[in-house]
Amino acid sequence: MNPQKRRAIFERLRAANPEPRSELEFSTPFELLVAVILSAQATDKGVNLATRKLFPVANTPRALLALGQDGLEAYVRSIGLYRNKTRNILETCRLLIERHAADVPRSREALEALPGVGRKTANVVLNTAFGEPTIAVDTHIFRVANRTGIAPGADVGEVERRLEKFTPDEFKRHAHHWLILHGRHVCIARKPKCPQCQIVDLCEFRAKTPGEAPMRTAARRRPFATPDPA
Repeated sequence: MNPQKRRAIFERLRAANPEPRSELEFSTPFELLVAVILSAQATDKGVNLATRKLFPVANTPRALLALGQDGLEAYVRSIGLYRNKTRNILETCRLLIERHAADVPRSREALEALPGVGRKTANVVLNTAFGEPTIAVDTHIFRVANRTGIAPGADVGEVERRLEKFTPDEFKRHAHHWLILHGRHVCIARKPKCPQCQIVDLCEFRAKTPGEAPMRTAARRRPFATPDPA
């Protein structure tokens, strides 16, 4: 894909949603960190249902530690892999208190040293909580990057490197959210909504979903034959 077409795609995504926001609900960097850890292999909707009950009760490292394993599990047991995620969150809370004065660190290395925090989670926190121009590649962004031709790659690491290289600087702050929202709501996995897509003419995906054939109007319908009068 040439730079002009790539820029045009981001310009349209920006015009449609100038200030995109995460679909996870949070009010502090720590709440975001917990929500993102919980969101692995889970939906944002499911995470939000759990954290709406959890965060009013405990939304700091010390408060979550005070809940303990059983107490925290009671709030998040509806989320897949909740036992392992609970252990990771509690250990993360302990390390935040010991190493970072209970604050969420603003460096990738420090974030990735926390249990349950990989590169994708670190990128989400850096971008969404602290405004860093990082691009976290999940399954939605991986799909959109390859389908459209914006930044095709064989794995998430390659797609991330190409997005960082080819995305113009003015779009990097919000590129993550534009692409993930586009993948969740328009360029969906099984049957992309190409007829409703604002970048369909710029996208290089060949197997586009066709639009529905227009209904024939009454004027175009062949009238029923009527018998000749006697």
